[in-house]
Amino acid sequence: MLVKVTSKRQVTFPESVLNALGAGPGSHLELQPRSDGFLLRPHTIDHSKLAPVRKLIKPRHKPFDLNHFRNEIHEPSLRD
Repeated sequence: MLVKVTSKRQVTFPESVLNALGAGPGSHLELQPRSDGFLLRPHTIDHSKLAPVRKLIKPRHKPFDLNHFRNEIHEPSLRD
């Protein structure tokens, strides 16, 4: 499968590839260097790293809505 790189260094992946990765608008993809090229995979949150802060969250706290957060206006440094 080939993808074309535009003059702006952008690529468009076929829908089947993005579906297989579970990626959609706003998703982040990770490119990991390998000896034979690159590995492309979805960048997801490692929930095991969140476990230590679980005890700091008050009971009955409303679940965090990541999509809502992404659509709000925030300090640019918070988006990294």
